[in-house]
Amino acid sequence: MRKTLPERYYLDHFHEFLRFFDGANKVLLTDEASRFIERFRALDDNAQCIVARAASRKYAVVVVKTFSYDEIIAPIETLFTLRDNEWFDNVLTATAFDITQVMTKSDLLHLMSVNGFKVPASTAKNVIVDLFSDAFSKGHITDCGELDAQYLYCEFDVVLRYLLFLYFGHTKGRLNQFSMRDLGVMRTRQDAIVDCARFEHREAAANAFYYANALQYFKSLDNALKPGFEPAIDKPVYCAIGHDYRDRLLFALGQFWLAENHTKALGYLKLAGSDNAREKWIRETYKAGEKEDAKQALEEIIDDPASDTLLAFAEDFYQRKFGSKRTSVLTDMLRDATQVISLDESYIQSVENGVVAFYHRENKQAFRTENTLWRTLFGLFFWDWLHGEFGLISEFDRRPQVLRHNDFYSRFGEQIDTHLNHYCKDTQTLSQYLLKQATMHYGKVNSVFMWRQGLLDTINVFLRHVNITMVADFLRMMTQDYANLRDGFPDIMVLEEGELWFEEIKAPGDQLRRNQLVTIQRLKQAGFNVGITQVNWYQDPMQPYVVVDIETTGGQAPHHRITEVGMVKIINGEEVARWQSLINPMRHIPYRITQLTGISDDMVADAPRFEDVADDIQAFTLGSVFVAHNVNFDYGFIKQEFARIERSFRRPKLCTCARMRQFKSGLTSYSLKALTQHFTIRLDNHHRALDDALAAAELLKIIQGEC
Repeated sequence: MRKTLPERYYLDHFHEFLRFFDGANKVLLTDEASRFIERFRALDDNAQCIVARAASRKYAVVVVKTFSYDEIIAPIETLFTLRDNEWFDNVLTATAFDITQVMTKSDLLHLMSVNGFKVPASTAKNVIVDLFSDAFSKGHITDCGELDAQYLYCEFDVVLRYLLFLYFGHTKGRLNQFSMRDLGVMRTRQDAIVDCARFEHREAAANAFYYANALQYFKSLDNALKPGFEPAIDKPVYCAIGHDYRDRLLFALGQFWLAENHTKALGYLKLAGSDNAREKWIRETYKAGEKEDAKQALEEIIDDPASDTLLAFAEDFYQRKFGSKRTSVLTDMLRDATQVISLDESYIQSVENGVVAFYHRENKQAFRTENTLWRTLFGLFFWDWLHGEFGLISEFDRRPQVLRHNDFYSRFGEQIDTHLNHYCKDTQTLSQYLLKQATMHYGKVNSVFMWRQGLLDTINVFLRHVNITMVADFLRMMTQDYANLRDGFPDIMVLEEGELWFEEIKAPGDQLRRNQLVTIQRLKQAGFNVGITQVNWYQDPMQPYVVVDIETTGGQAPHHRITEVGMVKIINGEEVARWQSLINPMRHIPYRITQLTGISDDMVADAPRFEDVADDIQAFTLGSVFVAHNVNFDYGFIKQEFARIERSFRRPKLCTCARMRQFKSGLTSYSLKALTQHFTIRLDNHHRALDDALAAAELLKIIQGEC
């Protein structure tokens, strides 16, 4: 059960938040921020509650009447006393965005009216917002009228947002996250925080905040008002956070001005240092006919790439625009796929599982890996750095600083190399180290990988069949450019007679993304065998199908249980195996159900429970398509039963009812009984699992004959 928050919890959270600035981060405070904290702590508890409540609101404009809290004595009087002491101000000192986000439609109409604008009451609010914002930006809204006592502006809004920026390291952090933590809604890393400043000095923090604030403000403006926004873009940046927000601001400005002033847009894009801005500048410059400038920029990137992703773009674009090559690298990789295989179309929703099953039928081992394998390896191997001295500054940090700034290797390259040399000298040493790390940190919140049962199983298979030097080389690459090597990994890992390789799976219509291209190229560079498998869909009679029918205590899986399971395995239109068992549902079987199925409490009293036969069901259906008449009913119950014993169950599905509607349209009924009568299929004991499964298997054969 979630916790109930105590009285004045907002105030407690605010004090906790401010204590963050008593330690290493104190040197980052501007004079205004230091004065705010000092003034706040000098207030009495009642006034502090008002400020803390206001600070926790989403917008800088607050509605006076909403401050009626039992924990605050005379809240309205206290609020206006604080206004007299410059904690709050007239609502028109706020931005148009904050005003329009909080005010009701009728109050916006009132503001327009008292300032001489006659807007019909029937006007849509979004239109009123646009009219108000335009008038406000031109200085035509100067009188609040009677709203002066109903809305107030938090005078401390900017300094509060600066403090939040220092605490969270971005502009999306909110004080309500403390409440979410205490309620158990949000997990944090209280065990991993260190008293360490997020920025090296105050100017670095202040300038980073300037660009972050400018970006946020620009995004809040209507397009009609954006041309008038001319931020200073020459403030020096000293840190990765500052560079990131400056680049994002320049890119946003460039994107906006492309439609208004192409030259101005290119100027903004050229100043930005981000990959997307440089790529956009090159594409737009080439499009504008300045091909030599684009060519020179591409050559500079190829000679000294800022990232793997940018290099992949530059090489590809250069070859297509300034060479003889006409297709992209991504297209070429798909055309040169290692192999093309055909899968039964029942795997359309789970193509990777279909390929894994395909390999299993060929007596090869195959594992779903995608991003899981490498990110788990990376997260465990470098855990002490990622969550150590330079890892998390506040408990709400999700991504360690060295990953967020993508400067892991540039900061710790020598130590990383030593660590790799020590623990990657042989497979046993690395496996033992990973086991130690997993045991020590299991369950701790982190942003790199997800904890799960059997975490190291696939990793250990992988390590037993690869050159350990290749593993070390790729882990080093990940530290050098984690931003571009954190995802895009091949879908599966395949093992045959000691040979291991990775495969990216692409179904018809799937595209190879650039992040996948970069990751595949780097895996190959480290020495790994990586291929691309393209899939074609067809109806495969040689694919094992398990036709299932169940009987239950009722119709809803979350509330009822299985009483009987019957299964028939079909390959190439022939029955090859069958399985049947009554199941003890561990509850009373309703009389109406007994009348329908013939299964009574006495019949299941000595039957196995579901957990006793789960392994049999798992094994019998493994590598097969799960078939049933109205398949979601049977599949849903079995999946729910597995979930009750904390196990997963996933199989591709085929519904004989839906397929019959497709191939035999126009019948009056598609129930199992009606279809068996229509096709003269024997059904002796309707509503007994095995008999119904056998009948549905005959329908499957008819369906396969239609394909």
